[in-house]
Amino acid sequence: MWLFYSPEISVDMELPHDEAQHCIKVLRLKEGEMVRLADGKGTFYDATISTITGKRCLLHIEKEYPQDSLWSGYIHLALAPTKLMDRNEWFVEKAVEIGVDEISFIKTAHSERDVIKMERIEKIAISAMKQSKKAVLPKINPMVKFSDFISAHKDGDCFIAHCEEDKKLELKNSVVRGNRSLVLIGPEGDFSSSEIDMALKAGYKGVSLGPSRLRTETAALAAVHIMNLVNQID
Repeated sequence: MWLFYSPEISVDMELPHDEAQHCIKVLRLKEGEMVRLADGKGTFYDATISTITGKRCLLHIEKEYPQDSLWSGYIHLALAPTKLMDRNEWFVEKAVEIGVDEISFIKTAHSERDVIKMERIEKIAISAMKQSKKAVLPKINPMVKFSDFISAHKDGDCFIAHCEEDKKLELKNSVVRGNRSLVLIGPEGDFSSSEIDMALKAGYKGVSLGPSRLRTETAALAAVHIMNLVNQID
């Protein structure tokens, strides 16, 4: 059954424009066929296509059911975006497919990019949510300064993955199943020494993702995967 996204659900409703175009023009679905909706908040809905008129697609909801949690805890990844936007988009797509609760973008001393086009990122996240058959759309936050982010995020288990030679914990041995976990990933030039000190003084723990030196988007995805694996529900 084809899966569509609509943040607003009612018994008799209209598909959002982009979703309706995909339904009518690409998939060529017809009146009377069944489709499935995700509201991005954790619930699936089975619906019948009641009316197709031009560019509009009207649905009647037949059944709703919540999706069981796919992992425990809360997974939050914050990264300094790369200069090439397609690499940031690749990360968001794959992170949503694997499973993440929240993604944040941070501006650091060595950041290569100052602007993130949130509309494009959100569309990629929606597509990845549907591709991976999830009913929850992760929260995605616009870019903020590193210092502001640190000040606002101190709850749960907070980690900073950096490249300095300090003694660091392995992330895979540091994430606690069921806890709220946040990992910071820096730009290609790494976090500055002052940023690392700021995070450590705020209670963040320095962590390693392994012996290999990874690109920003690879490191971010590895961190999401580690947090997700630790929090898998049996």
